[in-house]
This record gives sequence, C-alpha cells and structure tokens, in this order.
Amino acid sequence: QLQLVESGGGLVQPGGSLRLSCAASGFRLDFYVIGWFRQAPGKEREGVLCISRSGESTKDMDSVKGRFTGSRDNAKNSAYLQMNDLKPEDTAIYYCAASPFTECGATWYRGMDYSTWGVGTQVTVSS
Repeated sequence: QLQLVESGGGLVQPGGSLRLSCAASGFRLDFYVIGWFRQAPGKEREGVLCISRSGESTKDMDSVKGRFTGSRDNAKNSAYLQMNDLKPEDTAIYYCAASPFTECGATWYRGMDYSTWGVGTQVTVSS
C-alpha cells in the first residue's frame, strides 16, 4: 500500500522554526516529485513548495521564499520541509504529496497532479 506520513508539526511562536518530515512506505520516493501543500481553516489548499526527484531543484510560493526550504533523502525514502521565521499566517494543516513527474514544472502547485497524499500535520503559529 502506497503511503505518506507527515510528522513534525506543532505549536510554535512567531519567528520560530519547525521541520516537517514526510516518510514514504510501499513505494520508492525517488521516482516522484514531492510537493508540500497547506490548508488553513476556511481557505483553499495551496501549494507551498515542490522538490524535484533528485532534490537539486525546488520551487516555492512567494510568501515562503527565503523562509522555507525543501529537501529530501532518497536513501531514507523521506522528504523534509524546514520552516523558519514562522508567521501566524503560516498556520495550517501541512500535507506532503507525490507526483510521478520528473521535475517541478510550471504547474507544480496544482494538487491534481499529485497521486499520493499524506494525512497532514497541524502547524500552529501563535504567541
């Protein structure tokens, strides 16, 4: 069974950091592009960051540039989202997802391009 499991979420004060992990089971993650998405209460899901199969290139949304970094360790079948300088508006459920594409293309932020999803982990930024 193909499965993605996120971990590392929690409550953090503004300006703090969190590192989310995404562990894959039942398939090899290095055959997939990894996308990180988030959904805040009352808002639509949005693409946060995309990591290419090799991990050498990423694409991200404007609001997280310079604060969030994506990486992966294919030997551990895992991907990561390092989030620094967190803001209250970053509060959301964060999901990782796998796409069979080779690279993060122009439409990397479209959830419909991803075939396997995790169940999400809650990130709350509040003082």
